[in-house]
Amino acid sequence: MNAHAHSPRPSRGMRRGAGAAGIAVCLAVLGAAPAPASVTPSGVGHGSLVLVGGGLKDDNTQVYGEIIRRAGGPGQARIGVLTAASVPASQDPNADDPDTCSNSACNGAYYADLFKRHGAADAQWIPVDLDHIANADSDAVVAQINSMTGFFFGGGDQYRYVTSLLHGEQHTDSKVLAAIRAKLKAGAVVAGSSAGAQIASGPDMLTGGDSYPGLRDGSRPGYFDDPTVLGYLPRGGFGFLRSGLLDTHTGTNGREGRSLRLAADTGHDLVYALDEDTALVVDDAGSARERVKVIGSQGVSVLDLSGAHAGDGPTGWHLHNARYTYLTSGDSYDPRTGRAATPDKHRLAPTSHAPVPPNTDVFYSPANVEGTPYSLRGTARALAASTRRTATATTYENDPRFTVTLTEPRGFRPLSADGRTPQTLLDLRLDIDADRPDSAAQR
Repeated sequence: MNAHAHSPRPSRGMRRGAGAAGIAVCLAVLGAAPAPASVTPSGVGHGSLVLVGGGLKDDNTQVYGEIIRRAGGPGQARIGVLTAASVPASQDPNADDPDTCSNSACNGAYYADLFKRHGAADAQWIPVDLDHIANADSDAVVAQINSMTGFFFGGGDQYRYVTSLLHGEQHTDSKVLAAIRAKLKAGAVVAGSSAGAQIASGPDMLTGGDSYPGLRDGSRPGYFDDPTVLGYLPRGGFGFLRSGLLDTHTGTNGREGRSLRLAADTGHDLVYALDEDTALVVDDAGSARERVKVIGSQGVSVLDLSGAHAGDGPTGWHLHNARYTYLTSGDSYDPRTGRAATPDKHRLAPTSHAPVPPNTDVFYSPANVEGTPYSLRGTARALAASTRRTATATTYENDPRFTVTLTEPRGFRPLSADGRTPQTLLDLRLDIDADRPDSAAQR
């Protein structure tokens, strides 16, 4: 997520690069920038996306391999690396130190080297950032884009992508973005991690916020210095993804609550809430035929609000009859039908007759120093392993306290690849209700 809308927990979406050698040479070949293009993002494409929830490990051969395969395969793939979400070199006090720098140029060099180590024939930094905004309309950089077979957007602050590639308030494509959009439509792969995934969003792209204040106060259009405010851009990001909203760093930062509130506030039926080191792979991106699959070490929460209803009552905001599906590596999902396919998983029978363990921090509050990540998923999997049909969990904050109720549908069985532990969970009912402050449990 962005620098102004991050969780208080350390971000893992940024990468430190091995210096900026060669960057000056790349910049030197660029001519004067022509006048900005005025191309409105269409959101129409037929290539594919590989969107990572942040925290992508350097040795995740499954995700890096998928990007490279879709870009032409080992020895053929040419990856353009965009890191404009990072701070530019002019704002990095360590810009001249290759061991400690963390800016767009050295992060770009880092990712380019990483893609080469994973088998790409070539990988190059695309020199567009806040120090070089004019390059977004450079014909020389467009030529560089057109020589690539795939693209990777790094993490940081997705609003910097809006500023540098979308002509900011005009929200029109720069020449570079228009070229990437054309490559995607022609079949290229576009990948990204953290902010680089979030920027693929269409209307109502998240800009920040924490789950509890989001549930309590609702969402607001805009971009806010206060990292707790649930903000969004009504006009969205690049619009590469059509079928749902996106969120990232979900389980590690307890973001399911904010995702549900934003979707309810803005009238979206579907959210893909991505966990770290895990990718949502989207085929026929931007078209009405989008379909998705999951790869990586964690999972993706698919939050379905198509049959839900929400509102404010005397005790606070509520949401009833949402659906919670948790997909793990190898699973696929069709957003048109709401059906998941789990070809390598087997149904498990419940093994525990004990109550589901209590959970008093369902969205992993930044205020709870003893909280644990993947909290909602933990309760859902504990329910799936038990003979109980319903489990509840509450927020750490209690003014008001929100209670999440998970209910298994008739015939529910968790799915497992190892034959022992619940992993994939399909179509749990999810309800959120607020308690009166004077009846909330006191801590």
